[in-house]
Amino acid sequence: MGVVSYEFEVTSPIAPARLFKAFVLEAAKVWPTAAPHAVKSVELEGDGSPGSIVKITFVEGLPYQYMKHKIGGHDENNFSYSYSMIEGGPLGDKLEKISYENQFVAAADGGSICKSSMKYYTIGDYVITEDEIKTLIKGSEVVYKAIEAYLLANPDACN
Repeated sequence: MGVVSYEFEVTSPIAPARLFKAFVLEAAKVWPTAAPHAVKSVELEGDGSPGSIVKITFVEGLPYQYMKHKIGGHDENNFSYSYSMIEGGPLGDKLEKISYENQFVAAADGGSICKSSMKYYTIGDYVITEDEIKTLIKGSEVVYKAIEAYLLANPDACN
């Protein structure tokens, strides 16, 4: 098994507190509403504390049926959260898990910068390439941008 680390940032016109609420605290409600073309449902197994499982079920026709995340923790004061993808999605027989640490940081223009640190835990002698990582990120961006658009169109959501 190997571990490959990757850092990624994306900017948003949405303030950190609203993004944090949409992505972490109200994901079960927001994701299927904001991205019905991709997300069928988000279910929480547990109380949301570390160790709880979040199951994201995707609509038919997408490359993956579902994925499960194990919550590492979240900090509402710093708008940060961590989790590991432990089942489904792109894991298959090449990746054991993918761990994420994310933080929404205030940007000078009133929006935010989402800073993401990822670790890909490979199985056997498989080596994940930067192009494969970028493809996975690109798939995630579809949902990210849909949630961002939803928040822009609904200024009272996630306040």
